[in-house]
Amino acid sequence: MRLRDALDDHKRNRDHPTRFPGERRTTAGLFAGAGGRLVHVAPDGAVRDFGYPLSGRAGVADSRFALRLGDPPAGLDRERPDVRETDDGVVVAFGEGEQSYHAATALVETTHDTPVGGVRRLDATVDTAAGEAHVTRIAFEDPGRAADANASLLVGCTFAPEGRDARVGQLHHDGAVEVFHDREHDYLAAAGDLDVFAGGLPARPGAVLSPEPHGRGAESLGDRREEDHLGGRVVAAVPVVDGAATTATLSTDREEVDRETALSALSGLLDGPISERELGDMAAEADTSVSLPADVPRPDAAVADLRVLSLLSAPTGLRIAGPDFDPHYVHSGGYGYTWFRDDAEISGFLLEADARFDLGLDDWHRRSARAYVDTQLPDGTWPHRVWPRNGELAPGWANARLEAANDLEYQADQTASVVAFLARVLAELPEGDSLAEEVADAVDAGVDGLVESLDADGRPVACQNAWEDAVGRFAHTAARFLDAFSAVAALDDDRVARVGEARERADRLYAALDDLWVEERGVYAVSEYGDGGLDGRLDSATFALADAHRAYAAVGEVDGERLDRLVAHVRATVEGLRHDPAGSAVEGLVRYEGDGWRRRGQGREKVWTVSTAWGANAAAELSALLADEADDRAAEFAAYARDLLGLVDVGGPLSVAGGYLPEQFFDDGTPDSATPLGWPHAIRLATTALLDEREALAAGDGEPVPADD
Repeated sequence: MRLRDALDDHKRNRDHPTRFPGERRTTAGLFAGAGGRLVHVAPDGAVRDFGYPLSGRAGVADSRFALRLGDPPAGLDRERPDVRETDDGVVVAFGEGEQSYHAATALVETTHDTPVGGVRRLDATVDTAAGEAHVTRIAFEDPGRAADANASLLVGCTFAPEGRDARVGQLHHDGAVEVFHDREHDYLAAAGDLDVFAGGLPARPGAVLSPEPHGRGAESLGDRREEDHLGGRVVAAVPVVDGAATTATLSTDREEVDRETALSALSGLLDGPISERELGDMAAEADTSVSLPADVPRPDAAVADLRVLSLLSAPTGLRIAGPDFDPHYVHSGGYGYTWFRDDAEISGFLLEADARFDLGLDDWHRRSARAYVDTQLPDGTWPHRVWPRNGELAPGWANARLEAANDLEYQADQTASVVAFLARVLAELPEGDSLAEEVADAVDAGVDGLVESLDADGRPVACQNAWEDAVGRFAHTAARFLDAFSAVAALDDDRVARVGEARERADRLYAALDDLWVEERGVYAVSEYGDGGLDGRLDSATFALADAHRAYAAVGEVDGERLDRLVAHVRATVEGLRHDPAGSAVEGLVRYEGDGWRRRGQGREKVWTVSTAWGANAAAELSALLADEADDRAAEFAAYARDLLGLVDVGGPLSVAGGYLPEQFFDDGTPDSATPLGWPHAIRLATTALLDEREALAAGDGEPVPADD
């Protein structure tokens, strides 16, 4: 997102009750993508690239599509706001259409109503010899009406090579336009003639500084005709042939793909009309297409979850937290990075789901393990966040292990989450596997890094929390440490050297959690203050205690008093954080009591999908732990899990088009923030797997069954 675009959006939305001005929202629309290219298709057909963190290429900053009718039908209302008169005919903008995915692919289908009948649009990102091209195909339901109206497709496409909106040049080829700054070279091409008739520079300073929105098009060049080659904006007409028109964009690095290869790839792709079936076949071959075994329950949700996690992944296996809707840090710290908390938790959830459903994700697990080994710091920890395309350090604010700072500027739970995943994936890797040896070394170093963050009482020292908005000694951090130590302790001691120490640390930490019990409220504290006092507010991050104790139960004993406390804590947290506002279908869990972030004009906390899904998973984990102890309360928590899972299920009140889970919702039902957010998608899939494993997924199921020995 260019700064000019952010300023324009700020003007348009500065007083909006639920929109944060200066952002590029993805709460509506669907993503296509493959191979690190991530392309948002809005309901009105606008297209933007969001894949810079995954590929290093910025691509399309904005594109708009419209119909030009040389002979418009009689009776067309030319006063409509979507109709504009030009010297060459009437231009009709596409309105918002209905969107869906084609089968289990990332091919986006959008249907539009137009003055010449219905239009079916397909958007797919497909592999070529020059990289991933994004193809847009429109087809008229009644080709005769389109022909009678002498219809053509107009595309206005703004490229931002290397994120630039200035010092950009164009080359006009036969059938394609090339836009470039330095290394990044982007292309627009079409099947048939590409009639380029406008372009030029972005909005001038006067327009940007004006209090009025400055629009999305290029300014008129007047007598500055040479400048039509000095901007990222291209406006062109594409002929409609046999009722269809097709365009494609391609983003390349000139040091990897030369001009001849790029143009040849586009020419080969667009050599003649691409049929709907051909485009569907190409989308099915992409790495974002999902294949499920026939017996996976709730397949619509599983497909959506795996599709989202594929779309958010770089070829390295590292993922962005979500599409970066706020790259200028106007209202957040950005989302287009790999956090090791989110990423390792997602990896762990995928490992669990794959074990249950046989999803064929071995390559995913290996890529994740490889990436974590490669990004581990010399002291055994992991940094705050990295670029997923190469694992290099990304902008952040919690990198104490890389600068002259203490653990107050470090998020120790991230290292714990990675160690836990690596320990579990190591258990699945055969001995003699070269990756297994490296993972084992990383686990040992990771245990050393965790031990460095322990205080004398066995719990982690004060550091930043999971929500990145406070410093203290948090229950969530302690839970992630308990999980990591337990996962390492469960390994054979001939594979890693720190098994014994991990077991000792897990036992001590298990006992030290008693220090966080708030007797008067019957819950575990969010954190311990510096003076030893306890923060007794409810916080969904403390749901981590449930799976951590089930992990500990595999190497130690969870006593009856601890089970009682976990039951009281999870029950109180689920019921206390639940919010069902009047006047909308939204219902779920808020993040924590007193959460004031991104409220806009709302007077209380917002519902979060990750908190709701986490609550479902914690209830399922606790149900499984109780079932293994033959405790009748297992059924109660299985019911909690099913109820909360239903809220984030496809068709539930917290799921939007495509089965996406936005990070947050306003009380009026408006989704907000990163959409889709990867973390709750992985939780949804793993919770379904756990409930299915325990024969507790359906309301009519009997008591949850204990684990097989």
